[in-house]
Amino acid sequence: LLATINNAKAFIPVSQLSNEHYPRVEGNRSMIAEELKKLIGEEIQVKVIDLNPRTNKLILSEKAATEQSVKELLGKYEVGQTVDGTISGVADFGAFIRFTDNPGIEGLIHISELTHALIENPKEIVKVGDAVQAKIIEIKDGRVSLSLKALLPDPWAKVEEKYKAGETLDGTVSKFNPFGAFISLDPEIQGIIHVTEFGSVEEMKAKLELGKKYSFVIDSVKPLEKRITLKLQK
Repeated sequence: LLATINNAKAFIPVSQLSNEHYPRVEGNRSMIAEELKKLIGEEIQVKVIDLNPRTNKLILSEKAATEQSVKELLGKYEVGQTVDGTISGVADFGAFIRFTDNPGIEGLIHISELTHALIENPKEIVKVGDAVQAKIIEIKDGRVSLSLKALLPDPWAKVEEKYKAGETLDGTVSKFNPFGAFISLDPEIQGIIHVTEFGSVEEMKAKLELGKKYSFVIDSVKPLEKRITLKLQK
């Protein structure tokens, strides 16, 4: 980003924008550029982090300017504490939450901390404007990470009561990866069938179709690893 200070031109790397202004899109340069255009004409507080008169180079940071005040605000919170907040942004990698009692603080809930179920997009769970409660799981370098999942009952705690090795059951193919296929057994529990059961990824995809239901045999149940291993019923 280019910025103007007293009619002088300066540069703000995207990585030095505050959480509020950082583009909440991932991987697509054109989408990032569109998000950054929204800042044109905006007045923001910045800190000089590099100045070189010989090369006429001035680099600024909005993040550094706000970091100290955020650190001070975070001083009243601790890991394990539950806070109220509002979802202020949703990206591919997670959701941002603004604290209700301290709107100057915005934390991140990673996609893996939104729910116990395997999801493809955070928008399956939350949307901007949702009022939520979240648990603080990390405070580091002026940043705070939170979890919605930590406040939900863990479906794996009693999984051995519901699923047992040798049992036959139906499941729906929900996702492929190089190691195998994830099988939805219920809304919160997924099992996995390893690619070695088929020989190759190509053979696996030839025998299994996304979204389709098949019969499986439970090979093993490991609650501590949150893993149920399956075999295709013959």
